[in-house]
Amino acid sequence: MNLIAWLIVACEIAFWVVILVGLTLRYVFKRKKLSLLFFTSVPLIDLILLVVAGLDIYFGAKPTAAHAIAAVYIGSSIAFGKSMIAWLDEKFRYYIMKDGSKPVKRCGMEFARHGMKSFGQHVFAYIIGALLLFGMILITNNHVQNAPFYEILQLWTLIIGIDFVISISYFIWPKRSL
Repeated sequence: MNLIAWLIVACEIAFWVVILVGLTLRYVFKRKKLSLLFFTSVPLIDLILLVVAGLDIYFGAKPTAAHAIAAVYIGSSIAFGKSMIAWLDEKFRYYIMKDGSKPVKRCGMEFARHGMKSFGQHVFAYIIGALLLFGMILITNNHVQNAPFYEILQLWTLIIGIDFVISISYFIWPKRSL
């Protein structure tokens, strides 16, 4: 595995560690201002990955799928980051702190609307990631070497199409409550 692949793994681990530390500071130690520092530092993780991947390409590294996945990771982190933090916050309060209301399991049209909202976030992630991919394509300016970027973009386009079909299916066949 190359440097960028390891950095993606490190960024993902750092994302969850920073969030868990922030939640622990907020709820266990009652240090709300300090927890906000951790939550607001999450975008720095993405910035580090963006800068390192961009510089790696700029200084002549051969583009790999890892570079392309870095763009996917950054787009997804930006688009889904806030909702993932809110999701974990709700779970942390209920299951760890034994506080707050039990997380509601969505069903029916509420589940369908939530699925469509998630699809909208996926489209936002796709736009950000695609822009980053096109930026890396411009940096390398070599059609042959840019193949990993185009391949990941094609795969992601297929995945977003599948996500759309699944999201629409929730309106046709709503999820039943258990």
